Amino acid sequence: MTGKDRLRELLDAVLDEQHRSLDEMASGAHSSPYHFTRQLSAGAGEPPVAMRRRVMLERAAWQLSRGATVTDAAFAAGYESAEGFGRAFARAYGHPPSERADGDHWLPAPNGIHFHPPMSLWVHTGEHTMTQPLDLLVHHDLDDTRDLIDLAKQLTDGDYRRELSPGARVHSWEGEEASVAAVLTSLVFTKEVWLAAILGEDFPADRPDHVGALRRRHDDVAPRWLEMLRDMERRAAWDDRIVDALCEPPESFVLGSIVAHVLTYDAHRRLGVRAMLRELGVDADEGDPINWLRRRTEATA
Repeated sequence: MTGKDRLRELLDAVLDEQHRSLDEMASGAHSSPYHFTRQLSAGAGEPPVAMRRRVMLERAAWQLSRGATVTDAAFAAGYESAEGFGRAFARAYGHPPSERADGDHWLPAPNGIHFHPPMSLWVHTGEHTMTQPLDLLVHHDLDDTRDLIDLAKQLTDGDYRRELSPGARVHSWEGEEASVAAVLTSLVFTKEVWLAAILGEDFPADRPDHVGALRRRHDDVAPRWLEMLRDMERRAAWDDRIVDALCEPPESFVLGSIVAHVLTYDAHRRLGVRAMLRELGVDADEGDPINWLRRRTEATA
């Protein structure tokens, strides 16, 4: 059997309706889970579980566009609940599955392999997605912010709002960020306000900062922020400019510089809030992207 035929066999095992787990995929390809993962990752540049999850979401998006219910699409994609499917769909597409969206159902892929109706794979050789370093920086920022918000749930409200660094400011034109609450709020609000400026939306008005609300705000803005960056990459729009009418007076900004600004100061804030959490007795790791990527890879292998 040629290498190309073997890769096709591996891909068929990923897509088989009966193969819901890594063990089942590997068995369908007459391989062990370890060797199956290694072979597919080497041949397609994507672990099998991650590929199946993405392709099933693409199929679900196509089914929804043709009138399927969210519940039917969720179970067909292998999810145990519509709620879990809804969260995964929103993270991937930037909007809930109940919100119909016109256009392409394909998600960014490292290999150009996508769902093609009614149930096959399509290899798109000209696909262009975010470069790996940028993609990792963006995803690490979003994942790490979410994890830090979750760690803050261990604090009492008093500790959450305690001013541990009086007078601390990231920018001279912004307010103090002296508490865990203030820093985490800035991490979320920064994306909300830049998203509004770039997309021409209204300035976010309702901004509750207690931990539960902050997590919901993050879960809302994160997929939309990610989709906006992917769109910039697809359109090669990094050098485009926007005029932010929310500024007084209005200012012009290069889109690529906005992304660099957010990633730079988000990294600064995340390191700072880690120190605060440790001071308050919360076990916070170092936030190293190397360790984050290892955990992420293991979780999808």
